[in-house]
Amino acid sequence: MSDFINRPLDLKNEISYADGAVISKILLKKEVGNITLFSFDKGQGLSEHTSPYDAVVQVVEGKGSFIVDGEMKTVEEGGMIIMPANIPHDVQAAEQPFKMLLTMIRSEQ
Repeated sequence: MSDFINRPLDLKNEISYADGAVISKILLKKEVGNITLFSFDKGQGLSEHTSPYDAVVQVVEGKGSFIVDGEMKTVEEGGMIIMPANIPHDVQAAEQPFKMLLTMIRSEQ
């Protein structure tokens, strides 16, 4: 069982930034999907990729840049974006460091 089950989480303080790095912390991992907390230092990101999961991203702190199917989206603290399964996307901390909560849900086959 996850160490994060059945306790309140302060997401902003649950993960730190690291110079020049992307940090991830898995909060819950199941066959049907995962919940992962990320921090991105300024200028860091995840290169374009696809996933068999629908991805729900909630920006916890700062502002993130997302390219979804070739279209740029900016999501600020408190906002969210849903990225469909099997569609190319990337994530960047272009202007400032930011933190996000990623919930991945396996798409129906």
